[in-house]
Amino acid sequence: MFNLADVQAGPSSDLLTPDNSMMLFVDHQPQMFFGASSADRAGVINATVGLAKSARVFDVPVVLSTVAAESFSGPILPQLREIFPKLEVVDRTTMNAWEDPALVDAVRATGRSKIILSGLWTEVCVVLPAVSALAQGYEVYVVADASAGVTPEAHAHAMQRMAAAGAVPVTWLQVLLELQRDWARSETYAPTLEVVKEHGGAYGMGVVYAQSMIGSHAGG
Repeated sequence: MFNLADVQAGPSSDLLTPDNSMMLFVDHQPQMFFGASSADRAGVINATVGLAKSARVFDVPVVLSTVAAESFSGPILPQLREIFPKLEVVDRTTMNAWEDPALVDAVRATGRSKIILSGLWTEVCVVLPAVSALAQGYEVYVVADASAGVTPEAHAHAMQRMAAAGAVPVTWLQVLLELQRDWARSETYAPTLEVVKEHGGAYGMGVVYAQSMIGSHAGG
């Protein structure tokens, strides 16, 4: 029931915060990129790296996973390894990451209830763990532009299937700005804008222009 007396300034509990969320990167590997044709691969890499840097800015826990890294799919995206050089990568045999006990243990160990999920391919290695985690009570936010499928239709139908199951589709920049959410948060203000400038496309160029023409605090 809607009650005007309950209306007040404040965030919804549905919003992502650095304290309630974790990020799961699944199968961003060469062999998987070879088959991913639903989006420009350079754009997917840019979104994935921007998302990873967002996690680093806000100290959001991260789990990295690969499938058959040594026998078929190749190593994890080098840019991810560079951002998280000390983080162990969970390598699996299962296409459904949520059927790998080590991965589930790693996600559970973060203590977070919201999973920010991205990976390749959307229709297999993203949709399967998303639906599985949702069934066990997690909230899942699927980063659409940091994921890709074999065809545009495969990606779109997988996103629809996950949304129907209760997942929330998001983009990497949306996640970054939702984590920041208030430009008065000075400790992450400058690092957030650095990620925007590096990976935010036209928005990033706008920040560069504004800061150079107006001043260093013109980005918010």
